[in-house]
Amino acid sequence: MADKPRWNPASVGLLLLFVLLALLSLFPLYALSLASIKPASELFRYGLNVRLDFGVMTLDNYKAIFSGEGGSKHYFSWYKNSLIITCLFTIICLFLSSMVGYGLAMYRFKGRNFIFVLVLAVMMIPVEIIILPLYKLSIDLMIINTVWGVILPFVVAPLPIFFFRQFALGIPKDFMDAGRMDGCTEMGIFLRIMVPVMLPAFGAMTILQALFSWNNFLWPVIALRSTENFTLPIGLSALLSPVGNNYEVLLPGAVLSILPILILFLAFQRFFIEGLTVGGVKG
Repeated sequence: MADKPRWNPASVGLLLLFVLLALLSLFPLYALSLASIKPASELFRYGLNVRLDFGVMTLDNYKAIFSGEGGSKHYFSWYKNSLIITCLFTIICLFLSSMVGYGLAMYRFKGRNFIFVLVLAVMMIPVEIIILPLYKLSIDLMIINTVWGVILPFVVAPLPIFFFRQFALGIPKDFMDAGRMDGCTEMGIFLRIMVPVMLPAFGAMTILQALFSWNNFLWPVIALRSTENFTLPIGLSALLSPVGNNYEVLLPGAVLSILPILILFLAFQRFFIEGLTVGGVKG
């Protein structure tokens, strides 16, 4: 029979600390959710607060979004654009970055260390520095105001390359030798043998890269011009203007925007900690 966990003052104090930190982390989400079911007049009168007033709570804000009233007529177009961009970006980024990281870890070739140093150097460069060159390149490629104009400039990211390399360093090369003896090509070894072994890394990077793409604002606001092509962060920010602020759409729209990332995290959470832990200590 397994021993019961022993509670001592230190473990109880640590548990209470984690509970407190969890509540503090959830507090902004609670306040936002509460404000989304109140009229905008309540927000102007009392600000963003956690005061429960059942007399003014209503679902009219959510009804307005789903009916397309007011400034919400483009909301689900923005939502669809964000979903398409996030899915395409995450899939392509993980595929290409995992191949680069795997190659840097498992193959020995001239210039391998120099390429890895370049990857580390790119990680240290703020994205704001390369915005103008990227914008000019996107214009030359005629991908401005398109889905690919948002995806392609960042589709091979240095952080996933570094992460996959670190994870692959912990995989025995005997797997590759066994695959070659069975007649697998190098691509077959990667797809059929290495990808299943690297699933924790893929799970962790899926969450991080999808979160990056879903919340990305700076580059999409430069690359996208027409209102119907906006992503969700741009569209929601456009609801705030000097002329007027459409909080009836902004607040429930922000709450609904959390759902895809929340679902994604719940789907991949069993890989997340394992992937970050293993990938961060190899090499």
